[in-house]
Amino acid sequence: MTAVGESKRARRRAEKSDTEPGVLTRPYLHLTLGIVSVVLLIAFEAMAVGTAMPVAVKELHGVPLYALAFSAFFTTSLLAMVFSGEWCDARGPRLPLFGGIGAFALGLVLAGTAQSMWPFILGRAVQGLGGGLVIVSLYVVVGRAYPSDLRPRVFSAFSAAWVLPSIVGPPVSGLVTDHLGWRWVFLAIPVLVALPIAMMMPQIKRMKGESVPGARMNRRRIGAAVGASVGAGMLQYGGQHLNVVGVVLLVVGLACMAMTVPRLLPKGTLRAERGLPAVILSRGVIAGSFFAVESFVPLMLISEHGLSPTQAGLTLTAGALSWSMGSWYQGRASRTRRPRLVRVGFLLVAVAIGGALLALVPGMPAWTVTVGWFFGGAGMGMAISAVSVLTLDLSTPEDSGTNSSSLQVADSLGTIVMVGLGGAIFAALHEGTGRDSGVFTLIFAIMLGVALLGALIAPRVRKTDV
Repeated sequence: MTAVGESKRARRRAEKSDTEPGVLTRPYLHLTLGIVSVVLLIAFEAMAVGTAMPVAVKELHGVPLYALAFSAFFTTSLLAMVFSGEWCDARGPRLPLFGGIGAFALGLVLAGTAQSMWPFILGRAVQGLGGGLVIVSLYVVVGRAYPSDLRPRVFSAFSAAWVLPSIVGPPVSGLVTDHLGWRWVFLAIPVLVALPIAMMMPQIKRMKGESVPGARMNRRRIGAAVGASVGAGMLQYGGQHLNVVGVVLLVVGLACMAMTVPRLLPKGTLRAERGLPAVILSRGVIAGSFFAVESFVPLMLISEHGLSPTQAGLTLTAGALSWSMGSWYQGRASRTRRPRLVRVGFLLVAVAIGGALLALVPGMPAWTVTVGWFFGGAGMGMAISAVSVLTLDLSTPEDSGTNSSSLQVADSLGTIVMVGLGGAIFAALHEGTGRDSGVFTLIFAIMLGVALLGALIAPRVRKTDV
């Protein structure tokens, strides 16, 4: 009977594949390839820039501002994500998508031509504006252009797009940085933006539901995003300058964020209420803990283990590869199992951070980070993709843009707060090359606690206890 049942199920799957289009069949082929191309560029930038960043900030005499070079990206993307969500709901995703691609390329040019640290940070901030516009509009495109049963496959394709950059990004970036200079890591990417625009433009023009009738941009929500972004900027600057002015900015920034952030997230998010609020919160917690550690890992390996930029960047490759594997697995999991994958993702991220901590023990080899990051990447692939699908499943077409922006806002807020905290600790306790193992240990230990807290929150992404 089991063999007969399996045979029937196989026939049904075959019949379904013959009658229903897939993400790479004619109705969706060009759109899928265009979307994946955009993600590919963002992925390559992330892998390449992360490898080149320690050398860039050292040449620009900005090592104490190392964390700010990362968090500036997320701060401006916070504002752009909210604006993009409102824009997509009211007018459709076309303009924020293509405008964001252009801004992202401009930011790369500004960073690559910077002659000092603050212009470099400005370039990263412009990149963040472009990235924020792009990522939310891509989510809206997926929600409107693909049926619900294909969305998990699209998000799996998002993660799969990280595979090639994961393989070639760190070594190529390291080689370019070592032999041509870090600037070319930034300046070589913008020339590639024309390809995804050309691939996606015809399909998006024909896409139904380009705008929602009667929808208007929520000015109060956009104003809250401005306040939250300004507060986040104050928080980061104050954390980097712990003098009288810095402390004042730190306090004002915290107060500003406390007043505005709740307006950008679904009601009950900060209390981890069941369903969508817990889904949104989980995204912020897992992104913050993982990316805060990842932003310091190359610097730690160069400073404490004496690795080259190429070698340090390669340690992150295992995580990016396993990320795509985790997302692929999530895309084939049943809907009922998806919430469970969120908790598994948190636990695997905790394992990754533990590997980074282990590498700081005297006598331990640097490859413990690589092993840990393999598990962490798989956890992120499962959890991030699962949370993305759960968000769209819990959204109507009318609020898909708002909820998608809330998801990305939580992602950015988690990263801003955790990277900002790590940056403040590093700025206060930084001693010099080869003498910072204590400060790295403190930062990583805090993020390990955050990841374990997320594992306790994760079961609440289910709408009920069943």
